[in-house]
Amino acid sequence: MSLSNLDVQKVARLARLAMNEVEITDTRIQLSSVFDLIAEMQAVDTSNIAPMSHAQDVSQRLREDKITAPDQRELFQSVSPQAEAGLYLVPQVIE
Repeated sequence: MSLSNLDVQKVARLARLAMNEVEITDTRIQLSSVFDLIAEMQAVDTSNIAPMSHAQDVSQRLREDKITAPDQRELFQSVSPQAEAGLYLVPQVIE
């Protein structure tokens, strides 16, 4: 995609960026190269490629799902200002 300095100047004005002519020219060159790369990537046929969940073929190491800490709910609720039926009672905030 070919950009002109006027295009970059319009975008800079919309973004409230103050740019001089040198900055506008440099930005035009950089944006044009980004747009060219995007066009190149969109030109690649990916219809036969399966979606991937990760860039590498790795799997998570899983551990056994077992309880490792003792149940201390009664201890924690004993120091709570208000608790009932295993729940902490708090003042109503939203009406």
